[in-house]
Amino acid sequence: MKIFSLFLLCSFSAWFISNLSETYESRSDFVLNYRNLPDTLLLGKNSDDNLEVKLRTSGFQFLYYNFFKKRIDINVSQASYQNGRYVLSEDNLRKQIDQQLSQNISLLDVDKNQLVLDLYQVASKKIPIVPNMDLQLEQNYILDGKVIMVPDSVTVKGPGSEIDTIKEIMTAPIRLVNVSDSFEREASLVFPKGLENSVFSDARVSVSGKVAKFSEKVFDVPVQVLNIPDGYQVKTFPSSVTVLCKASIDRLKNISASDFNVEADYGKSKGSNNTLFLVISKRPENVYDVRLQENSVNFVLEQQ
Repeated sequence: MKIFSLFLLCSFSAWFISNLSETYESRSDFVLNYRNLPDTLLLGKNSDDNLEVKLRTSGFQFLYYNFFKKRIDINVSQASYQNGRYVLSEDNLRKQIDQQLSQNISLLDVDKNQLVLDLYQVASKKIPIVPNMDLQLEQNYILDGKVIMVPDSVTVKGPGSEIDTIKEIMTAPIRLVNVSDSFEREASLVFPKGLENSVFSDARVSVSGKVAKFSEKVFDVPVQVLNIPDGYQVKTFPSSVTVLCKASIDRLKNISASDFNVEADYGKSKGSNNTLFLVISKRPENVYDVRLQENSVNFVLEQQ
């Protein structure tokens, strides 16, 4: 009985292999991969994902196609614009498929006389990224400079009606507490809703900042009076005022009184009121805070 069963199995195997080696015609599905999309166009969600074709090949090849989904690249740049639609003709479609089939497979037919592509013209816009950050520094520490983002902007491509109103892109919330060292974090970008046909160049951003310990230093700065009438001079009391500057310790070492200008506008004085109000018109860069210790000075107007 076992010998008979083995004989039947061997006979069936020989028959099966013999039949698989014969040539057959059958239909098969290809998954479409769209390639070479022009920069001015985007692919919508209504383009076909699959294409049915009729092939002639051996039974072995059809077994392969039944077990594995075959993918075919579609060169979108060869599409033509006809009657308000982008299409690939049947001849062009057959040619693209033929070039990607192995030599022992013949393409007999495709189920479409043309492939309509869901393409649309796009606008492009560069949009700044804004960090959504809660940064809490330890006492006597400052953010030395600005928060740095890489990239600092994102490019969006899509229909003008979708992207025209976008002014900025926020990051996901970043919360840093009791910070006393420089930091670097990655954050995802939060895109507005309703942008189904738009594509963004980046989805994440690196956010970093330099943190330094700060100190204070007081500078004695002379008062400069503006808009003095011709033939007169103005003497202020005092002739100089103190300016408090807060900055990192290293930055303070390179700051002097000449980095500040304190001005008073005589043209804004009020009649017999012998008081001039002060403003800081020049200050050094990359400092945490600058403020006057006195907001006004007295003055005397003297004829020359």
